[in-house]
Amino acid sequence: MRPSSPAATAAVLAALALTACATGHRQPEVALPAAFEAPAPVDGVVDLDRWWTAFGDPQLTTLIEGALVEGFDARIAAARLAEARAVRTSQLTAFLPQGNLTGSARRTETEQLEGETIDIPGFSNSGTSENYQANFNVSWEIDLFGRIFAANRATRADVAAARFAYEGARASLAAAVADAYFQARGLAIQLEDARETARVRSELLRIARIRAERGIAATSDADRVAGDLAQAESQVEALQADLQAARRSLLVLVGRGTDPLANLPVGASVGEAPPAPRTLPGELLARRPDVWEAEARFRGQLGRKDLAAKAFFPTFTLTPGLGIQRQVQPNFESTSSNWSIGAGVTVPVLDIPRLLAELRAQDARTEQAALTYERAVQTAYGEAENALVLLDADRRRVALLTEGERRARSAYDAARVRYQRGLGDLESLLSAEVAWRQTRVLLTNAQVQSVRRAVQAYQAVGGGWPASIASAPGGVE
Repeated sequence: MRPSSPAATAAVLAALALTACATGHRQPEVALPAAFEAPAPVDGVVDLDRWWTAFGDPQLTTLIEGALVEGFDARIAAARLAEARAVRTSQLTAFLPQGNLTGSARRTETEQLEGETIDIPGFSNSGTSENYQANFNVSWEIDLFGRIFAANRATRADVAAARFAYEGARASLAAAVADAYFQARGLAIQLEDARETARVRSELLRIARIRAERGIAATSDADRVAGDLAQAESQVEALQADLQAARRSLLVLVGRGTDPLANLPVGASVGEAPPAPRTLPGELLARRPDVWEAEARFRGQLGRKDLAAKAFFPTFTLTPGLGIQRQVQPNFESTSSNWSIGAGVTVPVLDIPRLLAELRAQDARTEQAALTYERAVQTAYGEAENALVLLDADRRRVALLTEGERRARSAYDAARVRYQRGLGDLESLLSAEVAWRQTRVLLTNAQVQSVRRAVQAYQAVGGGWPASIASAPGGVE
């Protein structure tokens, strides 16, 4: 079949020119510096695919790996991946032969009320007649210009993007579980400290009352300590409620929201943050699932742009068909079969303005996808460097506060002994205790922040998923 009019010929020539213009697009700028400006982390043997094992906490490992199976975020991400694969199949089947087997049956009872009866075979106006037929008509677009290949590139990239989104969601879930876990442990430490504060205040109240009874201290000292004790006890109550809420939220996050809280004990310690492994900026392009996703979406958009350009070409359609029919009437029966084959061509002529607008829209979407890819790369670099900088600062801060807390505790112990022996006043004792407690709180916060920052660093450098699948043949299908 060839276009038989000047308008159709002009449309084909315009399609060829537009396709030549539309096949190219600028490549995204994804170059990264050779090294981070952040301090080089200490070498550590860490399995980035399962970075949570570096903390040496079996409970954390159990929670994260359970969440990756039962967590709602992981299951929702898996359902979205399954949807993307089904959509791809649906879109590609549009290029396969289309057709349905149809059939019908009709029975007609005719009774003549008046007039002359006709009793000629095939022409009876009275009695029972039946009609049966079945047809199988097919329509198949003959793809001479590679539309199916463009659609396949686009849909395959979409599935790859969905797979990377799935892996990114799982990596984010692992980091969220670890972060919530360490926050809960931080609350447990604060609760233990608050209970210790209440115990110390209770002991001070006992000492203040003894001193008042012996006449070596004012009774107002005991009243002041009693007020401080009430504050400490109220802090215990508040922290108990916060810890209970944090444990429940953590159970919901891992998909065990209806479990009793007794199934999630939380210890009052966080340990030291494991060292971040040495990494280079360029490795982010291979490890970050969001970067892979952005790259795949860019490739998918290039395929859709190519498909929009091919819409200017003629569409050739082949329409074969088969049928069988049977008629039964009084004194007459007939069975017949038929087959047919046809072809058609559709040349866009008046649709060209709409197709041009769609092509321009696809070009703009391609530019958006390229910019999104570039932003994902730069965001990955910024997050990784910032996490490494902050993690290094947290390590130094924990070391300084550890020494400061030790000295503040020693000063408080000395003041308490002097007060018990009547060699010191209450003001000095309380000042020493406040200084120690403040340093203790700062140390606890720094320790919790350090392990949480380690989690952020592992996520920022692309940990939490098997990145090797991205380069494996068919690994993202």
